[in-house]
Amino acid sequence: MELGRTGPAGLLLLLLLVVLVLTAQAAPDRDPYRVLGVGRSSSQADIKKAYKRLARQWHPDKNKDPGAEDKFIQISKAYEILSNEEKRANFDRYGDAGESQGYSQHQQRQFHHFHEGFYFDESFFHFPFNSERRDTSDEKYLLHFSHYVNEIVPDSFKKPYLIKITSDWCFSCIHIEPVWKEVAQELEALGVGIGVVHAGYERRLAHHLGAHSTPSILGLMNGKITFFHSAVIRENLRQFVENLLPGNLVEKITDKNYIRFLSNWKKENKPHVLLFDHMPVVPLLYKLTAFAYRDYLSFGYVYVGLRGTEELSSQYNINVYTPTLMIFKEHIDKPADVAQARDMKKQLIDDFLSQNKFLMAARLTNQRLFQELCPVKKSHRQRKHCVVLLTGEGDKFADAYEAFLTFAVANTKDTLRFAHIYNDRQPEFADALLMDEEKYRGKSAVVILERRNNAGKIAFKTLEEAWQGSNEDNFILLDLLDQLRTDPGLLSSETVLADLNDELAPMFLIRWFYSMLDYILDCWDSLFHSNWREMMPLLSLLFSALFILFGTVIVQAFSDSSDTRDSPASEKKDTTAKTEKNDTSFSKESNSRVPKKGFVEVTELTDINYNSNLVRLRPGHMNVVLILSNSTKTALLQKFALEVYTFTGSSSLHFSFLSLDKHREWLEYLLEFAQDAAPIPNQYDKHFLERDYTGYVLALNGHKKYFCLFKPHRSGDEGVCEDYDSSSLHTEARGKSSCSPGSRSIKNKLHKLSFWMEHLLEGSLQRFYIPSWPALD
Repeated sequence: MELGRTGPAGLLLLLLLVVLVLTAQAAPDRDPYRVLGVGRSSSQADIKKAYKRLARQWHPDKNKDPGAEDKFIQISKAYEILSNEEKRANFDRYGDAGESQGYSQHQQRQFHHFHEGFYFDESFFHFPFNSERRDTSDEKYLLHFSHYVNEIVPDSFKKPYLIKITSDWCFSCIHIEPVWKEVAQELEALGVGIGVVHAGYERRLAHHLGAHSTPSILGLMNGKITFFHSAVIRENLRQFVENLLPGNLVEKITDKNYIRFLSNWKKENKPHVLLFDHMPVVPLLYKLTAFAYRDYLSFGYVYVGLRGTEELSSQYNINVYTPTLMIFKEHIDKPADVAQARDMKKQLIDDFLSQNKFLMAARLTNQRLFQELCPVKKSHRQRKHCVVLLTGEGDKFADAYEAFLTFAVANTKDTLRFAHIYNDRQPEFADALLMDEEKYRGKSAVVILERRNNAGKIAFKTLEEAWQGSNEDNFILLDLLDQLRTDPGLLSSETVLADLNDELAPMFLIRWFYSMLDYILDCWDSLFHSNWREMMPLLSLLFSALFILFGTVIVQAFSDSSDTRDSPASEKKDTTAKTEKNDTSFSKESNSRVPKKGFVEVTELTDINYNSNLVRLRPGHMNVVLILSNSTKTALLQKFALEVYTFTGSSSLHFSFLSLDKHREWLEYLLEFAQDAAPIPNQYDKHFLERDYTGYVLALNGHKKYFCLFKPHRSGDEGVCEDYDSSSLHTEARGKSSCSPGSRSIKNKLHKLSFWMEHLLEGSLQRFYIPSWPALD
């Protein structure tokens, strides 16, 4: 009878115990040792090897499993705990890495001891405040730190992103969810990137974004973060995204300015796009498209309902009731391509514009355009040949260019690209192909080429005679192109081309002015929209600096006036003479301290000075490390010192070198985070140990745990052999030259390192973040 009375309660207790056990088993593994598959007595080397193996296996870019991203985050967090001795010790003692708040260590220890093996999962109780239970539509937009830094930020230079910061137990987050869901779907269809950051699980990313409360909404464009401060309604969010875009993306076109707009194709070296529509304002879809293709196309908008566009609509026979897209290239009297649709979708516009990104015979103005017009041959079926006209500017060469353009329009094919180049603006390119032959001097020439690799190697053939655009020249060129279909060996000459000069790059002063303007606008925006509590330290520092400066000026003014009043005229003369004497001696002393030869202090990065030179490097300081081997040490150090000498005046830069023969494993671990520069080798790659990393340069920020990468300039042995300092050679070394083909090719690896250093100081280089610095064994 007693068993019958207590039976239901016992069964209920047993059922509850079973559910808790199953819930604990279904919860994610919180033990970092089990996550990495190592024992508690494992060394740091074993932990690092296990992490590298699992990171390669579960990296989201390599593993397409739906749970790969969560698994990779779990592995990274486990390694972050075990690679830090303090966090590892806390976990071994209390079962926690030391990041929990609200409990004392004693309470944590008791709680963990009592519930060891059990983990609380609020999804079992179906709380409505759990963000995952509340709205599963946010799951596909969730961001984590490495994904944001390596993918979202670079992609923000092509399209703006709208990001929501949310968390659990957030009533306001629940309130804005219907509006957010509607706007996110609408803007994503137009080409806006959408992201969601859970502040509870991605505290590092939320802190990086500057979001200190939830919910928060921010915009990201060109790597710049802008916070949304208005009411969360559809119209405000759309206007916020539209305000992120530059105001000069689309030009309003009428009968008065359309000829000037279309005629700018030669100056801008771009096709021009016109959208004819009956909307009085430019559609947001068109603005987003203009931002994505701003490097390739110029955009104009024609409001067909506006008085003053009748001539334009009549000339191109526009249907005023249907939106029409027109592409204009070298000829403005007739569009090169037309697209019409009552409902212009993003996919339709992208397909139309991607097929018309270049002029019929574009001018090669920079290296990026050359690489896109003439891609590297990947296989025999993907051969693409470029026909390049090497000519000059002015009326003297106009007939030759027009004849070449007519030939290009008549012979356009998928396997052929036509381009032209000005010899005086790209002299290195012209000299390498024409080899300074007298018969081409002052005339135009045509070259057929094919790029063989990304290092600049090409195969080419130059027409025997100068290009004049006659019928005979057309027949000769057409015959060569026909032969090239069946005989790729026709391109018998080979050479290595240097990178093209960027002809359209803005001047340094202009770039500096725009950067300063952006900084001032950011400060102005922060002043009015930031929390005053956050602004108080900055304001306090500013007023303190002004007070000290003002006080110093006042004290100095009174002291100078009293000295002048008390000293007689004779003492003034003596003082003046002494001052002139002291100034002269100081100038001589200063001049004597100027080094007579270039001197750069470069130290070797070893396990002894590793912590002081990198791991514990002061905030704001960077260590620029050159990778070399024993055989290339002398040549690379000389070239490295020559390239970075002008930057030694900065006290925040330190210069070191790392031996590839000793620390290859450390280097390859870092390069795994720069996946484009050094792809992660798999276990079947037998040659990854033979990769030549000499000439790589890493700029390491020890405090913020990121690095920037310089890949060596790959070129042939051609070039000028530069001595480090020919004026400082010793007497016994005179008459001997260290210039050899081997030293030339090694030194050429650091070609243009000084330009890379300028970009490093500007902060415009891509940054690769790592969870922690590995040990230098």
